[in-house]
Amino acid sequence: MNTNHYTYRVTWSQEDDEHVGLCAEFPSLSWLAPTPEKALAGIRRVVNEVVADMRAAGEPIPEALADKRYSGRFIVRVPAAVHRALATEAAEQGISINRLVSAKLAA
Repeated sequence: MNTNHYTYRVTWSQEDDEHVGLCAEFPSLSWLAPTPEKALAGIRRVVNEVVADMRAAGEPIPEALADKRYSGRFIVRVPAAVHRALATEAAEQGISINRLVSAKLAA
């Protein structure tokens, strides 16, 4: 498992008055630091340590989101009224409902 492939993010924490480093594949982990660079370095170090511990314990290690394959298809249930409104809007625009919803999600 290459921890460089994990999805890291640094954001500002108003509550802590510091930058916080996060990893999408390990949502329970974080690292606070005074600079974005230190927050990123901290969360990367913590993830490396956790992955090493998991490997030693024989636990399954999360796959990096970047390494997963996506089909581009997922099913979403919506109320019938929403479905009707989307179908009507798509028909009025002369496009498929899939194209309309994809455009709305991408916006």
